[in-house]
Amino acid sequence: MSDLYLCVDCGGTKTAAAICDASGNIVGRGSGGPSNITYLSPEAFISATKEAVGSALKTAISPLSNTSDTSTSLALPPVGQTPFAAAWFGISGADSPAAIAKVATPLSVLLGLPIGPKLVIANDTHLLAAPMRMHSDVTHAVAVVGGTGSIAVSFRQTPDGKIEELGRIGGWGWVLGDEGSGFDVGRETVRQMLMAQHMASITGQPLVQSVLIDRVLERFRVENIMEVLTGVYQPDPAPGAVIVPGEERELHNLPREKRISSLPPLVFKAAFEHKDPFALNILKTTASRLASQVAILLGEGAGPSSGTVNPANSVVSFGGSLVGVEAYRNLILDNLASRGFVFRRVAFIDNAAAVGATSLAAAFKLASSS
Repeated sequence: MSDLYLCVDCGGTKTAAAICDASGNIVGRGSGGPSNITYLSPEAFISATKEAVGSALKTAISPLSNTSDTSTSLALPPVGQTPFAAAWFGISGADSPAAIAKVATPLSVLLGLPIGPKLVIANDTHLLAAPMRMHSDVTHAVAVVGGTGSIAVSFRQTPDGKIEELGRIGGWGWVLGDEGSGFDVGRETVRQMLMAQHMASITGQPLVQSVLIDRVLERFRVENIMEVLTGVYQPDPAPGAVIVPGEERELHNLPREKRISSLPPLVFKAAFEHKDPFALNILKTTASRLASQVAILLGEGAGPSSGTVNPANSVVSFGGSLVGVEAYRNLILDNLASRGFVFRRVAFIDNAAAVGATSLAAAFKLASSS
């Protein structure tokens, strides 16, 4: 019986799948390997997806089965009728119709669902728009991802309940963008430390006292701020280099980008636990950058248009490890409020697959009753 609703969050680190029943109750969860289609072949993508969906389906169907033989119900691709009423895939790297087309047919075969309304394939940021379907007082959503990287995307809900992307900004990677992300926090930390050192030498004033500065120097295993530059620009480890067990997270064993993006835990702890003004100023700076990108989607500098969103009728939905910290999330919201942008609703999505599955079931229930 096709009464299960599937949502799969396909990311660069892992694949997470959630299944709910028609009432919106989560009945199955599963996970698999990385599934960012920018870096994988369609075959590798389907393999990771099948692993996640298969494990979720096993937990969903086994308790519901009246027989001990569930092999037919668990088969992927399905044998006979598909167990899924609909599926929603949010895929990291699905930034163009061509990228989606590469996996659309394989996913259709895997699930036994035709390409169309019952099989929705989009960028993973679309999953963060799911709360829009759950609140009758909002018509638009702005998804803000702030983790290792960052991106902001705006959406509207169409009269038939579909989620339509309006605009996006960011998602350019650490070389060109990722404002407010983990890399941005790490980079700004090193920049402000270097600037503090230079200002002290110019003015003759003592270097600012900071818990964060002390921790970063310890992380780089140096005693002087200027020596941090050596650690930052040290060449990446050679391919196939042998790493001593227990030293996997030592900076010299990490590529340059990871050396920088590994610093945020130090910054967050110094800012929010030790109340270090130096660390807090860094986070205010990076939060402001991400807020500036969100503000563009809200019409800052251009005024209202068909492509901008009115925050008074919208939910801002956060996802990612950095914006998962409420204090950092509030820095972004406070910055937006200072610009005159206050959202009707604020949400943080800790489990995008589960929220997506629930909202998918709700959307189909609404469609069937109208």
